[in-house]
Amino acid sequence: MLLTHRVAIVTGASGGLGRVMAESLAREGAAVLVHYGTRAEAAEAVVAGIRERGGNAVAHRADVTDPAQAEDLVDRAVREFGRLDILVNNAGIRRDTLLLRMKQQDWESVLAANLGGVYACTRAASKVMLKQRSGRIINIASVAGLMGNAGQANYSAAKAGVIGFTKAVARELASRGITVNAVAPGAIDAGMMDDVPGETREAFLQQIPLGRLGAPEDVAGAVVFLASDLGNYITGQTLAVDGGLTMQ
Repeated sequence: MLLTHRVAIVTGASGGLGRVMAESLAREGAAVLVHYGTRAEAAEAVVAGIRERGGNAVAHRADVTDPAQAEDLVDRAVREFGRLDILVNNAGIRRDTLLLRMKQQDWESVLAANLGGVYACTRAASKVMLKQRSGRIINIASVAGLMGNAGQANYSAAKAGVIGFTKAVARELASRGITVNAVAPGAIDAGMMDDVPGETREAFLQQIPLGRLGAPEDVAGAVVFLASDLGNYITGQTLAVDGGLTMQ
C-alpha cells in the first residue's frame, strides 16, 4: 500500500467527493481523520465503512473558517495517531448566482469556506509538518478557478485564490520537505453536481473532450498519487482532473 503508517486529515469528508478521498487514502494504508461541519451521522458512517475494511479512522467536527477550531482539528489528529502527514483541504460550499443578483453574504460565505478554511487548516497543519520536516498538503481547487464560470464569481474567485495560495505556500515550505499542490476537478458526478440542471450538465459534456462527467474516484486517485512517495518531486502544481476541459 502506498500510504502505510501515514496519517491524513480530509476536510469536508462526510459525503460526496470528500468521502471517496477519505476512503481511498485509508485503502492505501493511511489513518484518516474524517472532518465534518454539520453532518455527524454521515461522517460516522464514513468512519464505520473504513473500519469495516480494516482501516483506522475517527470523525471530528470543526468550523474550518475558525483558526482556533482548525488548530483543534490538527491537534486531534496528532493525539489520535501521533503525527500528521497529509492534509486534504476539501471542505467548501457554493452559493451560485449571477453577479448582479449576488448578495454580500453569498460572496463572503463562499470566500470564507473555500479560501479562508484552506488558509486556517494549512497554517495549523504546517506547524506540525515543519517539525517533522515532511508532509503533503493537497488543496482541492476547481476548473472554475482556472477558467471562470458564469454564475460562480464568488466560487471562481475563491478557487483561483486557492491556486495562488498553493503556489505561495509551496515556495515557503519546500525547504522543509513539505509539498503543496492543488487538484482542480472539472465536472464530477458527485454531491456538488446534484443540483445542477440537466441542460447545464449536457453543456458541460459537450465541452469535455472525454465526453463524460468524471467520477469521484478520478479525483481521489490524483490525491492519493500526490500524497504518496510517487509525488515526491512535485510541488506548487495544479493538476486538472477534468477530462481535458481546460487543456491548452
